Amino acid sequence: MALMGSSSSLDGQGEEKTAQELFLTRAVKIVVVVSLYWFVSITMVFLNHYLLDSPSLNLDAPLFVTFYQCVVTVLLCKGLGLLASFFPASSMDFPSLRFDLKVLRSILPLSLVFIGMITFNNLCLKFIGVAFYTVGRCLSTIFNVIISFLLLKQTTSLYALLSCGIILGGFWLGIDQEGEEGTLSWISIVFGVLASLFVSLNAIYTKKFLPVVDGSVWRLTFYNNLNACILFLPLMLLLGELKTVYQFDKLGTLHFWGMMTLGGIFGFAIGYVTGLQIKFTSPLSHNISGTAKACAQTVLAVLYYEEVKSLLWWASNLMVLSGSFSYTWVKSLEMKKVQEEHNPKMNEKSDPTV
Repeated sequence: MALMGSSSSLDGQGEEKTAQELFLTRAVKIVVVVSLYWFVSITMVFLNHYLLDSPSLNLDAPLFVTFYQCVVTVLLCKGLGLLASFFPASSMDFPSLRFDLKVLRSILPLSLVFIGMITFNNLCLKFIGVAFYTVGRCLSTIFNVIISFLLLKQTTSLYALLSCGIILGGFWLGIDQEGEEGTLSWISIVFGVLASLFVSLNAIYTKKFLPVVDGSVWRLTFYNNLNACILFLPLMLLLGELKTVYQFDKLGTLHFWGMMTLGGIFGFAIGYVTGLQIKFTSPLSHNISGTAKACAQTVLAVLYYEEVKSLLWWASNLMVLSGSFSYTWVKSLEMKKVQEEHNPKMNEKSDPTV
């Protein structure tokens, strides 16, 4: 009996040790994935700002920079698709990509919204700077509420609206403080508002057009960027950017094309690490991580560019971040409540005794 007792005790200790090892392994994976998301996202913002507004480059061609990043994304998607087809038995989770003109035409409305999103996003970053980028492009949550009501007839709770009010208050305070410091650019605010609008529209249109590509985010990424590559060409010609690029004195330098390609790779990678973070955590944790990342990004930008900001300027950032966090938290609680109310009804229907 004593031997049996000691054996079960050892089994219990072994199971506990295994559970601890599994927990530690998962915790390490989560830390690595979140750190990777932060690194890729923050680096991408700084890289894009360098390409769009660096005095050392002095290239006034934001559409060309965006166009080239779309080209890199298309090539990477196609390359990874071919690689996955050569190694079908591997753990490489990437769909095969076959060009289909019908699909390309079908998602054109989404592609137009996508072009607006990435263009205004980069224009906002060019004129607004990295430090004020979080506040300047913070209205996507507000537009989500407005568009959901206008197009989908979805109402928003009072607590969620209060969170939106905090974001809006932080936005106006930030504009006021930028004006006080003499660094306010109204064109950058317009681009920031338009970028926020198109981010919200892109989220809604993506859900609508995903079935066209069998629910594959990567296929949608491929066709979206391919459409963007085609549509950017006449836009660049119309705005004279092709002439600007042709006359650019660093066009033949390895450094320029290296930085451009690196920006494209990070632009592609952000989609992958975003999906990875959601997979290893949850959509709520991803949003919280994104809010915390925005805070770290702002602090890094102020330190890197050696800027001095007032207390009220920092307060505007804090209001935007806390409002975004609050909105995410409120919406997650509402979704959880709806699920809890829905599940008992499903159980009642499936219970034969009812």
